Amino acid sequence: MKVLITGGAGFIGSNLALTLQKNYEVVVLDDFFSGHFKNLIGFEGDIISESILDVDLNQFKDVDVIFHQAAITDTTVSDQRLMMKINTEGFKRFLNFAIENNTTFIYASSAATYGNAPAPQKEEDAGKPNNIYGFSKWICDCIAKRCMEKYPDAHIVGLRYFNVFGPREQFKGKMASMVWQLMKQMLEGKRPRIFKWGEQKRDQVYVKDIVNINLLAMKAKESCIVNAGTGRAVSFNHIIEVLNSILGFEYEPEYIDNPYEEFYQNHTEADLTKAKKYLGYKPKWTFEDAVKDYVEWLKKNNYI
Repeated sequence: MKVLITGGAGFIGSNLALTLQKNYEVVVLDDFFSGHFKNLIGFEGDIISESILDVDLNQFKDVDVIFHQAAITDTTVSDQRLMMKINTEGFKRFLNFAIENNTTFIYASSAATYGNAPAPQKEEDAGKPNNIYGFSKWICDCIAKRCMEKYPDAHIVGLRYFNVFGPREQFKGKMASMVWQLMKQMLEGKRPRIFKWGEQKRDQVYVKDIVNINLLAMKAKESCIVNAGTGRAVSFNHIIEVLNSILGFEYEPEYIDNPYEEFYQNHTEADLTKAKKYLGYKPKWTFEDAVKDYVEWLKKNNYI
């Protein structure tokens, strides 16, 4: 079986590529605008370095599954036209191609589609995003839902990623997870900085669980859009406690004002009812075990 991963040099895409190549023929498509070649060290498949907006899709007619991960993921980007062009128009192009060619289509949606919906967030709570990134992903979901209704035999799965962390995120810079950002500050001898008073909560999901839910999506019995998280929210204070324990530090957090308070998501937590129902998904990693595994990977690969 042959699979295509758009955005395959990015954080999640590269983890998918390295896992899938063990059993499948894998092609990575990435323009390397935000992806990094070091994420693909160990990858032995084909790499096409073109934009999702321009690449000739006819060369992918023999592909059985498309994992569409490519997107602008920097939520601070304010260029609305650019965000919609890449995230939504690019998505639509590959979705239509998949439907026309009877290709399984699995794509990355986002918890940003929920905006300030109360936790735990259920799939039907989406639709009031706080930024253009979340809006671009919400419109992708709307397009996907219409296609699911129009083409009941199509295999389309949308995965609403919550806060993903883990190996190969270090090249994301300011958009890397809070786990990586706080760990980096502590390793540099600085007190970890978080918004007052550190009780904001996020569903922090390990990238290995995200890879797993993508694999499960390949076998989905029907099209669906589901949450991809852990079902457990972790406070920023707790992240620091866990990092101190694993790294052997005793840092106290430095609390700072939150400049984004007006539209900030203070509590994200995935309701996994539909993910379990449609995909049989159950997260394997606790937050504490995941951070420990992540630190071991970073040490092994000389990143810390």
